[in-house]
Amino acid sequence: MGKNFLKSSLQNASFNIIFQVGFRVVTFLLNAFVLRNISQAVIGVMNVRLLLLESTILFLSREAFRRACLSKTTEHNWPQVINLLWLTVPLCAVQCILFGWIWLYVLSAPGPEITTHYALGVWSICISCILAMCVEPLCLVSQAFLFVKLRVLIETFSVSIRTITFTCLVLWKPSAAVVAFSIAQIIAQICYALAYCFYFHNYLQQRKDMPSSPDDFPFKSLKDFLPKKLPGQAPVDWKLCILTWSFLKQGILKQILTEGERYVMTLFAVLTFYEQGIYDVVNNLGSLAARFLFRPIEESAYFYFSQLVYRDKQINEQNSIQMAEAAFVLKGLLKCVTSLGIIVVCFGQGYSRLLLMFYGGSALSDSLATLLLRTHCFAVLLLALNGTTECYALATMNANQIDRYNHIMAYLSASFLLISWLLTTLFGSVGFIIANCCNMAARIIHSVRFIHKRYEGTEFKPLKGIIPSPLFLIMVLISGLVTLLSEYMYYESSKVIHLGIGVVLFSMTLSVWYYEESDLVTIGYRKYRRRSIKME
Repeated sequence: MGKNFLKSSLQNASFNIIFQVGFRVVTFLLNAFVLRNISQAVIGVMNVRLLLLESTILFLSREAFRRACLSKTTEHNWPQVINLLWLTVPLCAVQCILFGWIWLYVLSAPGPEITTHYALGVWSICISCILAMCVEPLCLVSQAFLFVKLRVLIETFSVSIRTITFTCLVLWKPSAAVVAFSIAQIIAQICYALAYCFYFHNYLQQRKDMPSSPDDFPFKSLKDFLPKKLPGQAPVDWKLCILTWSFLKQGILKQILTEGERYVMTLFAVLTFYEQGIYDVVNNLGSLAARFLFRPIEESAYFYFSQLVYRDKQINEQNSIQMAEAAFVLKGLLKCVTSLGIIVVCFGQGYSRLLLMFYGGSALSDSLATLLLRTHCFAVLLLALNGTTECYALATMNANQIDRYNHIMAYLSASFLLISWLLTTLFGSVGFIIANCCNMAARIIHSVRFIHKRYEGTEFKPLKGIIPSPLFLIMVLISGLVTLLSEYMYYESSKVIHLGIGVVLFSMTLSVWYYEESDLVTIGYRKYRRRSIKME
């Protein structure tokens, strides 16, 4: 099978964005409804304490395996890869025991006035994580063999089940929100696992019934996704093991950097559960762009670059056509995410308060949450840049470079935790966001230096994509100033006028960007269409 990695990566990002946008609109409305029925302290327990446990276990259990096993997938010995992936299950189980014990007996538990079901929430997270690892081979194979829509559909289905179940149970009994959270977590994970099994069972059955199917899929039945002895071969690919170990060491540090503020909240109790709930609401709103725009782009870009660019070769030693394409894609991605981030910064200042009012009512919009969300807009810009530059760096680093990167991340992790604690002590919740900005700025600098060195001595200059056009910058700056003035003049008297002004200016800003970057849009569209025709 001639795999078109750019087309598949673009499709994957497109489907991800479309489904994420639609899904986030629905969950946004449901969460806004739930927000008025449970306390901020309970939200702090569920969305900070319990989801941090899930994030920690899942990230450390599978992220390194995913990154290693998605590198040069056409060269894999898949039975060895499957054996390696099944190591995630015992690894996850060990972490569930370790972190579950810490969450229950080391960290301070919420008081009975907040919830009496904290232990149930912890165990539900542990069980759901183990269930997720049991279908990790299916999930990774779907990515490696370009089942573009499958992962998006299944994850959307799973999260929809969780959100709807949780919402219904909370509305039925608001005082048992953590119980509702636990039940929804388990049900959603069961649906997630069954969906993958059901799909691949049907897919493999269809291939059996069609003798003319191309023999390019190395799995014949669901049993092939189970671990097995390999006569005459090593049980796993040791090179992948080494790469996985490198990514695992890096993953520990990256997890600290990614969830650093939550670890500081959890370990040092610098904020009450109520304050954690407020921060989480703002963080979720501020991260909407990252979740349904930047993250799908980063995941697809990582897969694309890891397939196209060899880790152990210089750019000049690789296929010039492919390297030109990779440089063009990187430059275009940087230009797009930077422009989006700048738009978020400028429009976020004038519309943070209005968004919070729609989401949680005047009690939320008139609190510290408005300042937090405005500050978070700057973090979104840095998050966009960091995600794209770091995804290219990690997709093209060799094992030695990844190890060196791990040492840098170790220093960043320690300094980030220290800065988070210090700034939070001085400025409260805003300190977390400022610390995040410092952290991401340092990571951006490191990734940019790597990319610059990677392309040094070549004709390609992908880092020029970081700087948007002057006309766009002028337009977005004017829009930001006008929307701030509009908020001052019309927020109290006529929110509709304030919103209308923003819509007009936003449309004008997008029009200017399209005018300035029409060449990029045209070339990108032509490349996509040309590759689509070739695939057909």
